[in-house]
Amino acid sequence: MIVRSIAELEAVEWGNGLSRRLLTEADGMSYSLTDTVVRAGTESALQYLKHLEACYCISGSGQVVDTQGNIHPITPGTMYALDEHDAHYLIASPDEDLRLVCVFSPALRGDERHQLDTAGFSHYS
Repeated sequence: MIVRSIAELEAVEWGNGLSRRLLTEADGMSYSLTDTVVRAGTESALQYLKHLEACYCISGSGQVVDTQGNIHPITPGTMYALDEHDAHYLIASPDEDLRLVCVFSPALRGDERHQLDTAGFSHYS
């Protein structure tokens, strides 16, 4: 059994916020579980080429915008899943941080960070 609290974990600066990696590849669960904060007013161009991701909003607000320009509002109780390695923009409200619980498959190593200052969509390799 694995029992952890986010208070025990060092937050990873992933690019536009902080991520606490509750489960990683080293735990042998075949998926990762993160508690992720997206800073207010940020926009992140993301695409996971090797991972599928599902996110559940627990606080704050924002939106996910696909490459066709479809806007999906994100508020507490909303889940979105990137089931086709979808390129997307994750945008936090200008007024508040967006907090998500995320599952990645396959599991993250735990030290991944985005390169948001480069052209195109950032991804974990």
